[in-house]
Amino acid sequence: MLRIISERTLEIDEELSVCFIDWQKAFDRVNWTKLMQIIKETGIDWRERRLISNLYMVQSVKVRLNRGETRSVKIGRGVRQGCCLSPVLFNLYSECLTKEALEGFGDFKIGGQIIHTVKYADDLVVLAKEEKVLRDMTDKVIEIGRCYGMEMNVEKTNVM
Repeated sequence: MLRIISERTLEIDEELSVCFIDWQKAFDRVNWTKLMQIIKETGIDWRERRLISNLYMVQSVKVRLNRGETRSVKIGRGVRQGCCLSPVLFNLYSECLTKEALEGFGDFKIGGQIIHTVKYADDLVVLAKEEKVLRDMTDKVIEIGRCYGMEMNVEKTNVM
């Protein structure tokens, strides 16, 4: 998708500034309270919310050592590895984060539609015509990301 967008901007001789944001341990940082709030605001029925809550909110873990197991410790955040629901929940969480952060921003259009981001799994690409707009958008995504429990990985985040 990003290649197509890049080729299109070259064809019509437009500028394109891009920021590739990498979240540190993105799937492990999903805040359950925030996720449940998002699920409720999305209009998901209370029965499905209760099921998701039971799957996530009551998780605990024990670590097996040579001398036995540790006591049970509650897990407080993150989506379950290997659960078929986890990618859907993470995408919903990520979409709400970027939507909240980028509302009112954006100057890059394709077919008259403002395009803020391109996403794949936990990868996020922020798009803008002007560098200053991109900088403002990226700062806002990072700020709102912190409210969602996310932290940017500085070493893996790039601007082009």
